[in-house]
Amino acid sequence: MELTDAERYEFFETGVLGERVPLVVRDVVLSGACNPCGFTWDRDSVITFPRGNYTLSFQGPVRQNHFMAAFESARHVTVILPEGLDVRNPALGMISAGGVVTARDDGGVSVTWNATRVAEVRFYDRGREDLLYIFANFWVIIAIVLLVPFLLTWKKPGK
Repeated sequence: MELTDAERYEFFETGVLGERVPLVVRDVVLSGACNPCGFTWDRDSVITFPRGNYTLSFQGPVRQNHFMAAFESARHVTVILPEGLDVRNPALGMISAGGVVTARDDGGVSVTWNATRVAEVRFYDRGREDLLYIFANFWVIIAIVLLVPFLLTWKKPGK
């Protein structure tokens, strides 16, 4: 994530009522002209550093196959999903407005927004997609079993 003219960053997730809930992250790396740049932890979910332009990377939990990032100003955002995860089936996956999905050479998928304040992705694995197809096939078979007798007994008027 690119930080411009910043001196602190707060790691949080949005709660059920829209409130900010502190998020515990790991492997935080701040880089810029100082590469790597030092920072200090202020509470469990806030880092502070000298004012400047930086690139921030970190690892954090993703719950219930759903990722959402909200920013105070429009940002360029890229979410990379590894092989086995996808967002392209609209019955199972979802991306927020403006997101462009691209297949990657390594078998994964990336979703990119050029300028967004909110980046949201709901992704799924191959198992969920297989369950959807099994469920859909089951209902197609039920529909055929119920419709075929009706269609066979249906007579055209006048004959």
